Amino acid sequence: MPRLVHSTPRRFFDAVREGDGSIPVVDGDLQHHAVGCYSAHSGVKRWMRRTESALAAAETWGTVASSVAAIPYPRAELVRAWKQVLFNQFHDTLGGTAIEPAYVDARDQLGEASSIAARAHNVAIQSISRLLDLPVGPGVIPMVVFNPHAWPVRSTVELEYGGLRATDGLLDERGDVIPVQEIQPYATVQPWRTRIAFEADVPALGYRTYRMTGETGRPQGSDLRATPTSLENERLRLEIAPDTGRIAALVLRENGVDVASLLTPGRSRAAVVDDTSDTWGHRRLAYGDEIGEFIADGVELVEAGPVRGILRVTSRYGDSSVIEDFVLDAHGESLEIRIILDWREKSRLLKLRLPTLVQDPAATYEVPYGALERPADGEEEPGQRWIDVSGRIGEEMFGLAVLNDGKYGFDIRGGELGVTAVRSPIYAHHEPTSPKSGVRYQFQDQGLQRFRLALAPHRGAWSEAGLARRAAQFNQRPTVLLESAHPGPLPLVASYASIEPDHVVIGALKLAEDGDELVVRIVETAGRGARAIAKLPDRDQPLEVDIGPFEIRTFRVRSADTGGAAVETDLLERPLEAIDSNLEIAPDGTAATTA
Repeated sequence: MPRLVHSTPRRFFDAVREGDGSIPVVDGDLQHHAVGCYSAHSGVKRWMRRTESALAAAETWGTVASSVAAIPYPRAELVRAWKQVLFNQFHDTLGGTAIEPAYVDARDQLGEASSIAARAHNVAIQSISRLLDLPVGPGVIPMVVFNPHAWPVRSTVELEYGGLRATDGLLDERGDVIPVQEIQPYATVQPWRTRIAFEADVPALGYRTYRMTGETGRPQGSDLRATPTSLENERLRLEIAPDTGRIAALVLRENGVDVASLLTPGRSRAAVVDDTSDTWGHRRLAYGDEIGEFIADGVELVEAGPVRGILRVTSRYGDSSVIEDFVLDAHGESLEIRIILDWREKSRLLKLRLPTLVQDPAATYEVPYGALERPADGEEEPGQRWIDVSGRIGEEMFGLAVLNDGKYGFDIRGGELGVTAVRSPIYAHHEPTSPKSGVRYQFQDQGLQRFRLALAPHRGAWSEAGLARRAAQFNQRPTVLLESAHPGPLPLVASYASIEPDHVVIGALKLAEDGDELVVRIVETAGRGARAIAKLPDRDQPLEVDIGPFEIRTFRVRSADTGGAAVETDLLERPLEAIDSNLEIAPDGTAATTA
């Protein structure tokens, strides 16, 4: 063991600088410990992801609305919400290893933060939509779709809609007819209630208006083809085996032509794994002891229309059941899987396994503001919104990414991806203590939960597939708002910000914590440098900066009427120039603070 000395940060870093250079450089994961924490307590993981996404959207639209609609930016409310988020990122809470009552507090605190975000977001987009110039007409119902991302989004949106008539049709702002599909409403027992789905094409960080109107009709033609066991559009083809409910084929297509089959036919499965490890998963590196799998009752085509198709597979294991809705949009590039899991197993784990056909696989996981390649050796690994396995199929490079809306534990063995859907250890069980007879233990994640995945096949390496943007869209979908007709100064379509090139994103867009300057965070997501061009709200000139591989650069930008100057800051919004001015550079090149 090393000799420990009570010291200070200043003395520590001075000693590092004065050392002999023998300290090793670590550029990957710092540790691989307690792998059960990646998936323990699905609820807190899902609440955290939802709240983070909602707050980011609220900040973005709150910033736009403060400029466009002159409403106050809800700084104090957002600060309170973010403090609730950060408090619950304490390692035992977010790691799922706290005692059961802690998650009542976590649920309520993250629920409060989500409610704050939802109110701030709603006030922002309502304040903008009420300024739109929406023409009056008999029987016309306007709708506005808001896109929170700094790039154009084409996505299917849904909304409850009462009193839809057979002659009603949907038009965009140009008067073009938009396909619309009736789907099951939330109020399933009221015949006059319905729910509709349509594909919205919305500009970067902006909105587009649509309107429902009578005597228009609805186009029935579609690029989507559906059968009782298959869904197909110009980009993807899915086939489900009717006897097993497993994926028989997932084919990447280009312009309607098959270019590669990605999944091993009939090998996908919902595998039940024995897991008697403690809540932390101590002394485990992988979860591979499969003891069974869910068996399908059958396959059902539950939706087929001009907008999308849905195949439903219901499966069972013991007292547990899972419903998987495979959703393919008419122009979708990914296959969404909506999952309702009723889990009744104890000291077991559910892995959703997807064996691919790629050879010489490379396993890549999204990490915060970056991506990391790890060995494809089947060990349990943490990931954020996506994981990917890429390799050769024939002579070309292909890959399959899996997007998620709240899962963090994964494995990749060879070309097979595994998503840890749920674990069921005893709450706060820590070895070497063993469960004793006669004690009533509470096991995690019993009962119903819902989550979503998306399968995103691609040609080429993961870095060419736009996974960061696709995962962001999967977690932050456009918002559709019913409106009324009224005059106003704003046009029917608008965009307030954008970022180029396509492997660069805006990681945050907000007002400063201690001022009215715009704060924008620019992030490179594919591991290659670029010249980033960001167009920002209420700024005449775009912000152009060079950005390196996986680099994060944050700027405070003044408004146009005060010059629009941009100052680079650290992540705490402190100008780098001010920080650097507190450093005194010695002749040997070392630095010491003077502040």
